[in-house]
Amino acid sequence: MKKRIVVTALCIGALIIGCSQPQARRPISESGGTFMKESVERNKKLVASEEGMIDSIIKSNPQIKYIASDKGYWYHYEVEKTNDTVTPKRGDVAFFDYEVKDLKGNVIYSEVELRPQKYYVDKENIMMGLRYGIKLMNEGETVTFLFPSHMGYGYHGDNKKIGVNEPLICTVTLNDIKPEGEVKD
Repeated sequence: MKKRIVVTALCIGALIIGCSQPQARRPISESGGTFMKESVERNKKLVASEEGMIDSIIKSNPQIKYIASDKGYWYHYEVEKTNDTVTPKRGDVAFFDYEVKDLKGNVIYSEVELRPQKYYVDKENIMMGLRYGIKLMNEGETVTFLFPSHMGYGYHGDNKKIGVNEPLICTVTLNDIKPEGEVKD
């Protein structure tokens, strides 16, 4: 009988211990956020440096009227169509040609290498700057864009000819805009 009481007490004790809430484990190390702060500072310096290079291009060509976008890039019209107000929007397909240069004016990708381009507006993943820039254009216009690296291929490059954190000059000609339903692949 004593054995039975002892065994029962042990079982009840094990049940109570087994059902209690486990203690949360503390992290081995705690971070003070220094990595993020350093990353932010590094990116601020990079953006300031690239904007300085772009600013020197703009100042060295006072005859060209560059427009600052609210997205963080600059552009000017090579060919402007003021009588047309139709610009590409989601649900359209934009047909365009473009050339990519570095900030020194060296051609990275020629228009012939990249031709022809077909972009399903806001439905395809293309360079961020082009995504925004094309939506500013009217059919038949040619625009030159100055993109800081974060609007181009960023810290990764394109794994081919465009390097890490490389600001770009892109000259784009919008040839045609069609509703997506009219385009056959």
